[in-house]
Amino acid sequence: MPDSERVRTTVRDAPVQAPPSRAVRRGLGTAHGAVPASTTVFDDELPAVANLDPDLLDALRRAAIDAADDGVEFSVNGGWRSPEYQNQLLREAIAKYGSAEEAARWVATADTSAHVAGTAVDVGFAARAWLSEHGAGYGLCQIYRNEPWHYELRPEAPECGCPPQYADPSHDPRTRR
Repeated sequence: MPDSERVRTTVRDAPVQAPPSRAVRRGLGTAHGAVPASTTVFDDELPAVANLDPDLLDALRRAAIDAADDGVEFSVNGGWRSPEYQNQLLREAIAKYGSAEEAARWVATADTSAHVAGTAVDVGFAARAWLSEHGAGYGLCQIYRNEPWHYELRPEAPECGCPPQYADPSHDPRTRR
């Protein structure tokens, strides 16, 4: 299967090889923020990385360089997303979980998503394990208890630590509109 047909799910944080019919249905592709397998925080040619907030991207890259000294590579499973792609993920979550209310525990709307704003990143397993121990020193904080892969920049974290986590996105006041 060509690399262009590989996708990663942001809900389960596990690589998935999509059959061609799903790849066509997903159709929005990398230009809208879909992330091919093996994406890192240094893949500037991908909008999912290139369109991240510059301060978030700088913190991620500094952390990734230091993590590499520990043998850890920072893979990116999700970053910036277009509103169209975010809406597609939300529709898929509603279909999967059976209601908009349950889907909201996993996927925000396009107008409330930190991914659409470019202020959130979903990292792979090795990166999230490393960030859970070292992330606050870079201002990188896990925001939701149910999403250990979702990190956002909190500039005060190096001095004050990361803020308490929300249970899930539905408890985050930023996602309520």
